[in-house]
Amino acid sequence: MKPLAAAFAAGLALAAPGGAANAQISDDVVKIGVLTDMSSLYADATGKGSVAAVQMAVADYGGKVKGKPVEVVSADHQNKPDVGVSIARNWYDNDKVDAIFDVPTSSVALPISALTREKNKININSGGGSSDLTGVACSPNTVHWTYDTYALSNVAGKAMVKRGEDTWFFVTADYAFGMALQRDAANVVKESGGKVLGEVRHPLNTSDFSSFLLQAQASKAKVVALANAGGDTTNALKQASEFGLTQGGQKMIALLQEITDTHSLGIQATQGLIVTDAFYWDMNDETRAFSKRFNEKVGHMPTMIQAGLYSATMHYLKAIEAIGTDEAPKVMAQMRATPVNDFFAKNGKIRIDGRMVHDMYLFEVKKPSESKGEWDLYKLLATVPGDEAFRPLDKGGCPLVGH
Repeated sequence: MKPLAAAFAAGLALAAPGGAANAQISDDVVKIGVLTDMSSLYADATGKGSVAAVQMAVADYGGKVKGKPVEVVSADHQNKPDVGVSIARNWYDNDKVDAIFDVPTSSVALPISALTREKNKININSGGGSSDLTGVACSPNTVHWTYDTYALSNVAGKAMVKRGEDTWFFVTADYAFGMALQRDAANVVKESGGKVLGEVRHPLNTSDFSSFLLQAQASKAKVVALANAGGDTTNALKQASEFGLTQGGQKMIALLQEITDTHSLGIQATQGLIVTDAFYWDMNDETRAFSKRFNEKVGHMPTMIQAGLYSATMHYLKAIEAIGTDEAPKVMAQMRATPVNDFFAKNGKIRIDGRMVHDMYLFEVKKPSESKGEWDLYKLLATVPGDEAFRPLDKGGCPLVGH
């Protein structure tokens, strides 16, 4: 009965004369929890850089909202759903965390989204990829900010098939993200007139890809698509180069390749690789200014996930400022009502299913002779408007969408 009594009391407080006019920041602090991968295969793309991006946004905002301090806490979910849910539950129940940000690894992201709904808090996901977060598992309390498996595969799949790269073989991480990425990409390839010749699944955090790559090579598919991420992608690409897949005429595509992955593999090994991304540091003066500051603080250029987190933190704080409360449903409504215009997104919008819709980009990794510096890695092939890149609202099976 206690939660009901508390809710009733809160309702009375709001109903009291003049109650709504005062700033309603619960516990006199706005607390953001960054739940991320600090120690495993996604640590470069998320991890400490994700925490730094949120801290930068809070500092740039002035460290306070409506005169109340903004605090950032962080934790490592170790890519384990039970660990992630346990941390999140403790944050919500005991540590008065208002919103959880980042959450890479879809098998952790999906239960965190469900828990956030149950606790009526806010979840802004930048690191997780599964398009189910705004599809069958959509929530009124979750925003999917940066990318998803549908957009990654849609942008790359259409462009590749159009260029005649029309037979595909998938090397897929065997968990929620990899399966969603393969499913979404295979659908795009088939709808665009291509064929999927085969697939093989590997465990998360695999060191030896030889048997998987030999099957891909034997398939004679024109495109070997890596439906994985982080360390799995870099390991697979390194070993594909050793096995001579590209020398044999097969095109490698990394459906999720972060700038940190490309940098660690080196331009020699990745030249010609096709990459879909939501952000690149060298697009314009605004992206360069943010990325330079981030690089000075963290030691590498920001990934799309980290840049997205800065953008999402700013949008969240502005929403609280505008309505004078950190109450989840009101903040969500304000965030949805306000376009996103910053260095990360122009005229971005948050739909009812939680998808933040913005432009996506198709890049090709430069040849060593074209690169003018350590991080000068990509050339832009195409800018795909958000409405074309992301799944149409009525196609995801989100129960919040009226039919």
